[in-house]
Amino acid sequence: MNETVKAYFDAFNRGDTPAMLACLSDDARHHVNEGQVREGKDLFRAFCEHMSRCYREELTDMVIFDAEGGTRAAAEFVVNGTYLETDEGLPEAKGQTYVLPAGSFFTLKDGLITRVVTYYNLADWVKQVSA
Repeated sequence: MNETVKAYFDAFNRGDTPAMLACLSDDARHHVNEGQVREGKDLFRAFCEHMSRCYREELTDMVIFDAEGGTRAAAEFVVNGTYLETDEGLPEAKGQTYVLPAGSFFTLKDGLITRVVTYYNLADWVKQVSA
């Protein structure tokens, strides 16, 4: 198991953005689901601040896959969340809960994450919070 990726997800579940940032290279590229590619730690930090304001999430059922050589990794998990504050362009937040399968893909160099891509089914999430 890739220890950097494990540390990244452990930090996520603690809500510890500085520890997540410590797992990233300075020029890390963050491919946001249904969004733009963000480059660098400052944009990643801003994304995390936004997400923490709008959502409270815990990742469970984590399985981390590691490519030989430690330069690529992937993870499959379940997002267990609460929608806290309305996110622009999305349904109104009323404290709805959701459970959503998701996955992330990583590129690593010198023990740091240089690329993270996360995917989930946005239509499934919208259906859950709109019910």
